[in-house]
Amino acid sequence: MYTLKLTQIGNSVGVILPREALARLKLGKGESVFLTETPQGYVLTPYDPALDEQIQAGRQFMHEFRDTFHQLAK
Repeated sequence: MYTLKLTQIGNSVGVILPREALARLKLGKGESVFLTETPQGYVLTPYDPALDEQIQAGRQFMHEFRDTFHQLAK
């Protein structure tokens, strides 16, 4: 667990992430992160939650029409 301090960055307030956290998130300078509210609190992730929903919808579609895709693959 890390204790992070809020710091003034121009006219905004930001958090500086430790190098170890950036390495574990596989993030570098200039990349985007997503802050999502969950029932357990907030989650900071490099993955877009909206993209995850689209992937799940695609998987469901492919499962639903798997026979059609199998026939098309022949």
